[in-house]
Amino acid sequence: MANFIVLLGPPGAGKGTQAEILSENLNLVHISTGDIFRENLRNETELGLLAKGYMAKGELVPDDVTNEMVRDRISREDTREGGALLDGYPRTPDQAQALAAMLEDIGGKVLCVPYIAVPAPVLVERLSGRWTCPVCSTPYHPVSKPPKVAGICDHDGAALVQREDDKPATVKNRIDVYMENTAPLIDFYQNQHLLVEVDGTQDIDQVSADLLRAIKARM
Repeated sequence: MANFIVLLGPPGAGKGTQAEILSENLNLVHISTGDIFRENLRNETELGLLAKGYMAKGELVPDDVTNEMVRDRISREDTREGGALLDGYPRTPDQAQALAAMLEDIGGKVLCVPYIAVPAPVLVERLSGRWTCPVCSTPYHPVSKPPKVAGICDHDGAALVQREDDKPATVKNRIDVYMENTAPLIDFYQNQHLLVEVDGTQDIDQVSADLLRAIKARM
């Protein structure tokens, strides 16, 4: 049976970094919703064109379209046999139920759902400290990745700027929306005894070690 891992975590929790580390250590295909959308849009598939139509109007892509994109991806040989690490899907209990049905069709199952937990104030501090070079788009952070000269890009000497979505008020709203939308999904997997919470305030290596330990305990 192919095992699938659903990785959850709010913006700023380091989910993308941990997804790469986990997929490499566990020899699992890393599937992100963003990658699936980009592939379908780039290849102008029927689903991609459907999604593009909604996106062009500024509307959310309906669940049935997103679900079918995911179904197509996980039904391929690499994931059907070896499983995968899912990043960014599901986002709601309805999508989680759709995923369970898809996996049943291919003889797979959700092995566990690691949740990287980080308090909202820490997330705001992490995200709102991000500055970006307007020329080369290199990101900086005064704590985790400071420039050699304050306010100046290391590569081209341009003055760093803070994007609107990296400002504290915007960041807090993003986190509030995530928590509100994702809380039912966390409860959904908690009730199925699949959720494993990991402290995301630790350094990257420790978070990785805790995640790997939790996942391997379910194997």
